[in-house]
Amino acid sequence: MGDAHNNIPSPPGLPIIGNLLDIQDEVPIRGIEHLIDRYGPIIKLNFLGKERITIASVELLEELCDEKRFWKTPGDGLASLESKENPAEKSHTGLFSAPTEEDMDWQQAHRTLMPAFGPISIQSMFGEMHDIASQLVLKWARMGPSYRIPVTSDFTRLTLDTIALCAMDYRFNSFYQDELHPFLQAMTSTLTASSDRLKISSLIQKMLPWDKSGEKLNADREYMRVLSRELVQVRRDHPTDKRDLLNAMVNGKDPKTGEMMPDGLISANMVTFLIAGHETTSGLLSFAFVNLLQSPDAYFKAQQEVDRVVGKGKLGIEHMKNLKYIEAVLRETLRLTPTVPAFTRSIRRDNPNDFEELAGGKFAVNREDKILCLISKTQRDPKVYGDDANEFKPDRMLDENFLRLPKAAWKPFGSGVRACIGRAFAWQEAQMAIALLLQTFNFRLDDPSYKMKIKQTLTLKPDNFYMRATLREGITAASLQSSLSSAGDAVTVAVREGIRRADSGLAEELKPLTILFGSNTGTCMALAQKLRVEARRYGYQANVMDMDAVVETIPKDQPVIVITASYEGQPCDNAAQFVTWLETLKADNVLQGLDYAVFGCGHSDWQTTFQRIPNLVDELLEKHGAKRIASRGSSNAADGNMFSDFDSWTEQTLWPAIAPTSSGDRGVGSALDMELSQQDRSSYLRQDVQHATVVDAKRLTAPEEPEKRHLEVQLPEGMTYEAGDYLAVLPFNPPESVARVQKHFKFASDTTIKIKLGAATFLPTGVELSVTDLLKGFVELNLPATRRDLQTCVAACESSPDKAALEVFTDKDGFARMTEQRVSLLDLLERYPSIELAFGSFLSMLAPLRPRHYSISSSPLADPKTCSITYSRINEAARSGVGRYIGVTGAYLSTLKPGDEILVSVRATNKFFHLPADVASTPVVLFGAGAGLAPFRGFIQERAQQLAAGRHLAPALMFMGCRSASKDRLYGDEMDAWVKAGAVDIRYAFSREPESSEGCRYVQDRLLNDKNDVLQMWQAGAKLFTCGSPEVSEGLARVAQQILIEERAEAGENFTEEQAKDWFREKRNERFVVDVFA
Repeated sequence: MGDAHNNIPSPPGLPIIGNLLDIQDEVPIRGIEHLIDRYGPIIKLNFLGKERITIASVELLEELCDEKRFWKTPGDGLASLESKENPAEKSHTGLFSAPTEEDMDWQQAHRTLMPAFGPISIQSMFGEMHDIASQLVLKWARMGPSYRIPVTSDFTRLTLDTIALCAMDYRFNSFYQDELHPFLQAMTSTLTASSDRLKISSLIQKMLPWDKSGEKLNADREYMRVLSRELVQVRRDHPTDKRDLLNAMVNGKDPKTGEMMPDGLISANMVTFLIAGHETTSGLLSFAFVNLLQSPDAYFKAQQEVDRVVGKGKLGIEHMKNLKYIEAVLRETLRLTPTVPAFTRSIRRDNPNDFEELAGGKFAVNREDKILCLISKTQRDPKVYGDDANEFKPDRMLDENFLRLPKAAWKPFGSGVRACIGRAFAWQEAQMAIALLLQTFNFRLDDPSYKMKIKQTLTLKPDNFYMRATLREGITAASLQSSLSSAGDAVTVAVREGIRRADSGLAEELKPLTILFGSNTGTCMALAQKLRVEARRYGYQANVMDMDAVVETIPKDQPVIVITASYEGQPCDNAAQFVTWLETLKADNVLQGLDYAVFGCGHSDWQTTFQRIPNLVDELLEKHGAKRIASRGSSNAADGNMFSDFDSWTEQTLWPAIAPTSSGDRGVGSALDMELSQQDRSSYLRQDVQHATVVDAKRLTAPEEPEKRHLEVQLPEGMTYEAGDYLAVLPFNPPESVARVQKHFKFASDTTIKIKLGAATFLPTGVELSVTDLLKGFVELNLPATRRDLQTCVAACESSPDKAALEVFTDKDGFARMTEQRVSLLDLLERYPSIELAFGSFLSMLAPLRPRHYSISSSPLADPKTCSITYSRINEAARSGVGRYIGVTGAYLSTLKPGDEILVSVRATNKFFHLPADVASTPVVLFGAGAGLAPFRGFIQERAQQLAAGRHLAPALMFMGCRSASKDRLYGDEMDAWVKAGAVDIRYAFSREPESSEGCRYVQDRLLNDKNDVLQMWQAGAKLFTCGSPEVSEGLARVAQQILIEERAEAGENFTEEQAKDWFREKRNERFVVDVFA
């Protein structure tokens, strides 16, 4: 048995502290999860001399939930919650923290309280649950659609007030005060101390002579104990007939012994219920809304179920049994993010065996072992849930599917006789709250690019999660008040006032216009901002919003312009709800009265999904009764004319349709009213980026080769990523470009600027900043000039020869040549000096500076707090013939050195562009060239970490294109070491040295050369990934189709080229995934 115990993988630790450093993370449980990802489904850790075993597979959990062999043991975190009562009194423990089921306190409380948690008792609490939930609804209605709802905070208020009222007839009145109740503050402090007990910072703090944290913790515990005692005493002094938990404990008798619970035991369980009864449910509700808002299909299925089951009437207990989909949402939420992410098991005292075997004798645990069952990982086991185990799919949790799962596949409430006694209470409360909220409001993410962040006390909750709520169509203050059955004219007035539309403040002569955008990379948002500025010239005051902001509330009293793109054929993050809403509308005339126009952005490299979402939005709006007032505009990013195409559409199509009598002053661009004499630019540019710190920066290629570089950053607190994600970087313009502008307009380097308040611009107004800072950090200086820019320059040109030269570019062919040469507005001003363009006009013509997205080239298993990117620096002769073309972000990044700050944000990639969940069974094949290696370095680094930890992995094969084996083979030494370790098999293609790559010059040549190896891995179930330029992707596609046609021919099938293309289209994202960059 000792050998089987020693078979458990054990990460190497340090003397005394053991593996303590391995789990140092803002979210401690995440540190253990990273170790599981590296070492496999069972590991043995050492913390300060204490050995702890963790398991993370359904197969192992199934064994550990065998109640004849194992039982629940309170983990160290639960044990630390116990209040140290008066030494003169007998110490009591609550249900959750009792040492074993043999404990007399546990047995008496369990037997006494079981009837109070029965179905009839729980159903009788529905009215009080609805009462508290109504307070939440009224608050959000009162605050209005612009309110950033602090989701976890408000759900904490909801669930605390609910358990207090239902269980002990006590009102904390959390929604009527700004500060959290002192009990919540004490509880949060206690839970945080429990969670942080193994953090190095906490351990060091406790050693300091001036540390008072222990005294604070004891005071908080004592406050909670005293409050619970006071509640018990109030009930004894003022008895009631209410059938709640407090009466069950005060008046109930143990059905086995006939004894009544002592006050100390009642107090201990009161604290247990107040903590466990609200903390976990608030986390569940918060996670459920994150999942729903990031999965529009599921969101609308849930809302439609509420509409079908409840309608517009008052929600009642009789509706709960029919809310099957919401039940599935809750199950799937608890599967992916169990608010209690683990529980502890050990060998039963009455089990005669001192050792118990696991996995058929491969492993063994002994009587002293405490085994942490990490359900945050077991419930994502790919052997049970498949390769999409990490995706939110409520359908898999509908009754029939749910019942087919192995028993241990879903254990968020624990297991056996000591599973959560309050499960039915929490379930009814959560189901009711979601139904009531979806019946009343439309929700959207405050930040459409929000990536779930976790905050851990003893339980888990999403961190920094905000959303916005708009009352649904047809719901008014009066009807809301009536449906909630609340009384009081004052409340009604407050609600009406809260939801009243604020005065727009428009000048009388300006008409309203709504501009909606759907954007992941910022391009469509930049076009929307550009159109907002332009609208004033045509007599409109424009309001710019993301598309999700107008679900069910799209205005019908003004023109609506939609600017959107597709992302792998799917809506952008901030348009997904809007598109799903349109798809789920039933009536064909529901949007009658709406006037709209659509402009679509896309890239033709995604042939099968090019312009899919703009087309779909245009068709669905018309289908449901809206009136198209201008034909749909479009632009192909592959042509490089996006801003110019947009200008052409607005000038020739949009404005003539909605402002036919306005000239729009199409001559010289409207100058900004400003004074020539640093605010945080990310807020003005509406970009969700945060400060990170550079820790490493280096060149990867030889001096004579095109420059490719490596940059590693320390991520901001709370920012996490997966291998395959993007890092968005908000750059600065190159100093050379800034200097060119200053030279042209004859500005000294210390010139300052102040744009007048109220100016129609995305730039800072009413604040003074230097011209250098403005040009460096706020505007795009190197974008190709648009057709409108060209027209403005022609109109402002004072010299006839210059004007004639400019007019050459105004026809179709001339403008195409200019765009191909990437001639910028600045290039035009320098080339034709007689263009008399004021600086204010120049600024008004520039687009806002956008973040650039780079594939992350590292894995969080190596270090979750840092990530790297691999990028090319472009510095070449400009196609325009004027100076050199300098890539904005590459130039900026190349100037950074360790210690510098940089504005970044992690952005999710295509959800399919991640390593398979079942790393042991699913092979991977990777194709790329040059900097296309970036995401694959992260994949291989992750596999190397797992192999080093003893994991068994399916094979990985990478085809990589370079120029030379010695001059630009990126991360050569590192790759060689990973090949030697077995993390990957690499097949290179060297375009300048084909003799070093079996005669293969390009990566597609190497694929054809080694096709038998690829076919063998495909037949073994491999998943294929491609990352590279359009040329690389197209070359690989041609060869892959050729191989498929040849294989089918050998099998006697006549497979055409078109059939081959269709075959690959069907397999896209299922078996192969493509990430193309320009």
